[in-house]
Amino acid sequence: MKKYGFAFLIGVLLLAGCQQNTDQTPCDPTPVSIKAPQAEVATLKQYIDSNRIAATADERGFYYVIHAPGAGAKPTVCSNVTVNYKGQLTNGEEFDSGNQVSFGLNQLIFGWQEGIPLIAPGGSITLYLPPTLAYGAQAQPGIPANSILVFKIDLIRVN
Repeated sequence: MKKYGFAFLIGVLLLAGCQQNTDQTPCDPTPVSIKAPQAEVATLKQYIDSNRIAATADERGFYYVIHAPGAGAKPTVCSNVTVNYKGQLTNGEEFDSGNQVSFGLNQLIFGWQEGIPLIAPGGSITLYLPPTLAYGAQAQPGIPANSILVFKIDLIRVN
């Protein structure tokens, strides 16, 4: 991982702590339904359009490009997944990356909870996330507050 990798992962887990599944509390398999505010969606759309990115808009306010759909059963928010990923700011600066990293989706930012289930194992997706579906007003190591984030994710497997 990059220099901020460990801090980023800790931040992901701490930020999502209120969503974390425990053995005593079963995971709610209902898909996430958080929507980004219209102002964030408009800013993200401007980025998508100005960079001529052929992305699909999701009704929840993020954009995505599926590079490969994968095959088999898609994960749910209750799934534990193994991924390769790279996170970037809109200026192209990479703030984190990881290979063969496993997470419970319910422990991650909303954009990952909503975006990763769009593909199956072996699939690849790029997510363009507005701040509300990423870290919002909470700055993270290498990530300014209220940042649009770009994640390139390969879903290796659903564990």
